[in-house]
Amino acid sequence: MNILTRFLSRSFWTNVRGVKGVRCALSLLLVGPTLANAQPPAGSGAGWAQAGKQGDAVLRNVTFVDGRSLPELRIHYTTLGTPRKDTRGIVRNAVMILHGTGGSGRSFLSPTYAGELFGPGQLLDSSRYYVILPDGIGHGGSSKPSDGPHARFPKYGYADMVTAQYRLLTEHLGVNHLRLIMGTSMGCMHAWVWGYTYPAFMDGLAPLACVPAQIAGRNRMIRTMAMDAIRDDPAWLGGEYKMQPPGLKSAQMLLYMMSSAPLVQQAQAPTREKADSVIRAYLDARMRTTDANDFLYQFDASRDYDPSARLGEIKAPALFINSADDQVNPPELGMAEKFAAQMPGTRFILLPITPETRGHGTHSQPRIWGKYLAEFLGTLPER
Repeated sequence: MNILTRFLSRSFWTNVRGVKGVRCALSLLLVGPTLANAQPPAGSGAGWAQAGKQGDAVLRNVTFVDGRSLPELRIHYTTLGTPRKDTRGIVRNAVMILHGTGGSGRSFLSPTYAGELFGPGQLLDSSRYYVILPDGIGHGGSSKPSDGPHARFPKYGYADMVTAQYRLLTEHLGVNHLRLIMGTSMGCMHAWVWGYTYPAFMDGLAPLACVPAQIAGRNRMIRTMAMDAIRDDPAWLGGEYKMQPPGLKSAQMLLYMMSSAPLVQQAQAPTREKADSVIRAYLDARMRTTDANDFLYQFDASRDYDPSARLGEIKAPALFINSADDQVNPPELGMAEKFAAQMPGTRFILLPITPETRGHGTHSQPRIWGKYLAEFLGTLPER
């Protein structure tokens, strides 16, 4: 999940000392993009936090899968680069990258992601590609429960989120074709939904850190416990709380353990005192920036996700990458290999555990998997 990616960086913690140091580090992590506002993008990766052009697309007369509707739905987005059309008017250089649960499109504008992919001469050089980073429904700057409706907000699902992304592209950005759809975690799952919902819309798919099947087993159990921790808290008040309910903290605890990696945690916190200070400061920071209703909606949205019966409808070639230390998608289940085999155009890569991998957060470390993306793009035909 993208909310943990920067937190799991070993270099981030190298010089952090004591409880105050941890708290300051986490504060910088959360407000850093704002502080870097004046910094232009640089080849070294510095200054990416404020790169790109931001906008809001207002979708009219939106009907959700559950039958509810909104007269307007705001989808926030960031773009880098300029679209390029061929002689038939088809956009040929657009790349859409989809974020994980609780994240936003701008979470990709970090030195470890944008600094590895979007710079001059890099794989998705934004002077050559038109990079689109949308915020999903209920996330970032897009319409969400905490805007005011609270628990009256329509209960969106992944199908609704993908439809909104499609309308953003076609109705507001003038994009009628994508060279590539990449996605991390929830965005990985959205990529599969895109593959069978709009099979001719993209040249290729690059889903990272998920499985193309319904969320079940341990993954679903942890999600259910996290959601129940909020709903069962009397202070939640059916979504009409005045202060964030304490159950939200319990939910964050569960998800931290689900998304983190033991090797990284040990390196970050080699003593009792450091372990206590790291996790307490992390939870304090998350409680300052997370809304309980938004959290519930974000995790409940996966209830309609199950592409397994429709994998045969996916026509685009796919580069499918998971990592061996991902506790959200444990490799010992063998599910990724099983479903990848059902899609002849799919290449599955299981990244081995190394000191550089970050568990589930490896999905946002292109220095680890970039060589596979380079090979994929080098042989990916236009469709």
